[in-house]
Amino acid sequence: MTTVPPLLTGINQSMKHLAERQRVIAENIANSETPRFKAQEVEAPDFSSLLAAHGAAAGMARITRPRIQITSGMSALGATPPRAGNNIVADRNTSETKPDGNNVTLEEQLLKMGQVQADFAAMTNLYRKQMALLKSAIGRN
Repeated sequence: MTTVPPLLTGINQSMKHLAERQRVIAENIANSETPRFKAQEVEAPDFSSLLAAHGAAAGMARITRPRIQITSGMSALGATPPRAGNNIVADRNTSETKPDGNNVTLEEQLLKMGQVQADFAAMTNLYRKQMALLKSAIGRN
């Protein structure tokens, strides 16, 4: 039986999150001139399951992401329940809204794309170094 080291599992989850975030940012850029389009963002990944699987056995603290329950009063004010399994949310950090209702700012989206690229490069380097360490440990260099 082979087990994947927790670090590689975390890198994998992070890279999937970054790929999804890049897709959503590209969608925002593509719709920057679409009337009433609202910019979207991807929620940060929840690593609590990874921590629970590998940290709970060692007696470490556990964390969880809070879950929001929509009450009837909140629904009356226009709140909608989050869709299950969907981690794409409205981008709350927009600086302006155009007269047509679109709130996508190309400069902000390009800065986010640059951050995704830098984060992906960091994860790739971590993965490469971890694989080199594993190869060295088993004598395949």
